[in-house]
Amino acid sequence: MQPPGAIGWFDLTVADAPAVRDFYAAVVGWTPAAVPMGGYEDYTMTPPGGDSPVAGICHARGVNAGLPACWLMYITVADIEAAAAEAQKRGGTLLMGAQSMGGTGRFCVIRDPAGACCALFEPAS
Repeated sequence: MQPPGAIGWFDLTVADAPAVRDFYAAVVGWTPAAVPMGGYEDYTMTPPGGDSPVAGICHARGVNAGLPACWLMYITVADIEAAAAEAQKRGGTLLMGAQSMGGTGRFCVIRDPAGACCALFEPAS
């Protein structure tokens, strides 16, 4: 489990996930693995010689429908509600409220006062 403050994951949400999946597989050598999403598949990407995926390539559908097409880092926090509230208190914007990420935990998406976006992730206990 990643400690609070650690960067734990990167996702890229795009309209054509298979094309972008193939782009990164060819350009950087990542190996994709399909993740069933109920009617379509997103992908985890594992580096050459790696045992664990380091990123995801996702369709701009479902909970990801409103996300910008950019690499979105996930920063681990101890308490998602407290972190989201603090972000807003300090001039940030909550773009997507806390949502379940299956059994792994919960996440939300914020924009900082400078306009950069990231996700906050609270691991399941």
